[in-house]
Amino acid sequence: MNIELKSKILNDKYTEYVYKTFDIQNQEETQTTIPCNLNQIDKFDWNIGVVYGNSGSGKTTILKSLGKLSDIKFNKDKPLISNFDWLEPSEASRLLSGIGLSSVPSWLRPFRLLSNGEQYRAELAYKIGKAKDGDVILIDEYTSVVDRDVAKAMSYALQKYIRKHNKKIVLSSCHYDIMEWLMPDWTYSPQKGGALERGDCRRRNRPNIKLQVSRVEHDTWNIFKNHHYLTEEVNKAGKFFLFTWNDKPVAMNVVMPMPSGYFENGVRASRLVVLPDFQGLGLGIKCSEFIAGIYRNANYRYFTKTVHPALGLQRENSDDWKATAKNGKLQQQENHNNHLMQSWSIKSRPSFCHEYIGKSISGYDDLLLPTAELRYEKNKLVPIEHSFWTFEK
Repeated sequence: MNIELKSKILNDKYTEYVYKTFDIQNQEETQTTIPCNLNQIDKFDWNIGVVYGNSGSGKTTILKSLGKLSDIKFNKDKPLISNFDWLEPSEASRLLSGIGLSSVPSWLRPFRLLSNGEQYRAELAYKIGKAKDGDVILIDEYTSVVDRDVAKAMSYALQKYIRKHNKKIVLSSCHYDIMEWLMPDWTYSPQKGGALERGDCRRRNRPNIKLQVSRVEHDTWNIFKNHHYLTEEVNKAGKFFLFTWNDKPVAMNVVMPMPSGYFENGVRASRLVVLPDFQGLGLGIKCSEFIAGIYRNANYRYFTKTVHPALGLQRENSDDWKATAKNGKLQQQENHNNHLMQSWSIKSRPSFCHEYIGKSISGYDDLLLPTAELRYEKNKLVPIEHSFWTFEK
C-alpha cells in the first residue's frame, strides 16, 4: 500500500523562476509517494513498533495513517502531577515513576519549570495515561529534542512500562541509537523499500551501562539536592560518591557514620539521588549496592532507610538486603515543644529499613579514605578515578 500526497501549485513569479532554472516539467501539482506496508502488524502480537528514517521520508504521514496524533496542553500553574486528574493520585505517581520520571520534587513543579528531558517524559506519560485499552499510542519525532544518553535512558524506561502493562505504542524517529534500548518488536523504514522487519525482544538485553565513580567534595551535592524528597541540607561529615556516565553526572550516594553507640563500624546511607534525566534504568539500586559492597569489603555494616516505594520494594525482594527490626513500622519522633513537656508525633508512612548482606566488592578501598588523605596543595579534593565499572543486568 502506498500513500499518495498531491497538492496543486499556486503559481507566481517565484515558481516561474524555479521552473526556468531547474527545468521542472510538472507545473500544475506536486506529488509524493510514501510506501506504507503496515497491514501485517495486526497478524502478530506486539507492544512496540518504530518507524524510522531521515527527515522528509514520510514518518509522520505513516503515523497519521495509523490514527490521530494527540496534542497536550499542561496547565502552566498546576503542579505536574495535578495535570493527571483523571487518575487517582497513587495511579498518577505510579505512571510517572514507570516512565522514569520518579523525582518527587519534579511532580510538584509546573510543566514550564521542568527540564527538556522531564517535559518530554511528562508528555509521554500523559499520552500513555490517556490511551484507552486497545488504543495504539502514537509518538512522533521521538527523542528528537533530548540529549542522546537521556534518550537511551528514556527508551529503556518506556519499553519496560509498555511491556509490563501490555500496551501498544508506535514511535517515529530519525535516530538509530535508541533501537537497542527500546528493543522494538517491529521496525519499518520507508527508505528501505517499505519492508516490515520483525524483532525478537525476548532474545535481547539492553547494552551494558558503564559508570565511573569518584569521591567528591560536599559542594557537588548542589547538582543533586533539588531532586531529593527530603531536606536539601546534608551533613558535610558524610562521604560523597559521584557516579558519571559518558562524563555526565547521573547519581550521587551520600554515606554517614552511624550515631555513636549503635554499631561498631556501622554506616548509613543518608542520600541516594539519580538525576531525573537518567531515571528508569535501575541505576539507583545498583549504585547503592555498589557502595554498600565496598563498605562490606572494608568490614563495615551498611544500613539504609527510605520511604520511596520503588526503592524500598526492590530491597524487600532482594536477597542482598535484610530487613531490620524497624522495617515497615511507623516511626516515632520526639518533639520538645518546651522544657516541661514532650509531645509525640507519628509519621504517616512506614519506612523501608534494611542492612546490606550482599557480596563484597574489592579494589575500591581508596574511595573510603579520610578526606584529609585525599587532599593535596590548594586544599582541593583529588577525584579518585577508576576504570569503568559495568552494571550487569
